[in-house]
Amino acid sequence: MEYHVKVNETKEAAVKQLKEEFGQYSGFIFADYRGLTVAQISDLRKQLRAKDAVCRVVKNRYAKIAMKELGHEGVDDKLVGPTAIVLAKGDEQSAIAKIVVDAQKGTDNKLKVRGGFLDGRAFDAAEVDAFSKLPGRLDLISHLMATMMAPVQKVAATLLAYQEKLEGKAPAEEAKAE
Repeated sequence: MEYHVKVNETKEAAVKQLKEEFGQYSGFIFADYRGLTVAQISDLRKQLRAKDAVCRVVKNRYAKIAMKELGHEGVDDKLVGPTAIVLAKGDEQSAIAKIVVDAQKGTDNKLKVRGGFLDGRAFDAAEVDAFSKLPGRLDLISHLMATMMAPVQKVAATLLAYQEKLEGKAPAEEAKAE
């Protein structure tokens, strides 16, 4: 006897929509949100919106299928039970991870980070916590530029001080110097 799986079109459409939405984001943080109040969830979502991130609660089965189709492997064990998925774009992933980790501490660990998929690989909860402490890409670039500019600034300040010293001389001394 042959067994055929009948695909429900509405479920297929839901997975397709979820895949399209997940495709717009490059980072995902998975958390258990049981025990949070509406005010706490609303506050978290407000903080995430400020960083162009979204917190979604979707069916785990749909999320697993969408993540697998997008090539994000290693997240099936994080999609168990009630799961909130924080979707992060671009260079702000560490800042968004920091928001979620801080929210976890601010809610007496009612929000429990299970792990994530950041920078192209799966993270466990401890790795997400460590990732949240790293400076963002823009911060690193600004530190690098400040380090690169320091010698040039010192030369410019020295030349400016020398010029001011020369301008401070008396006219007779300037004539002798020439």
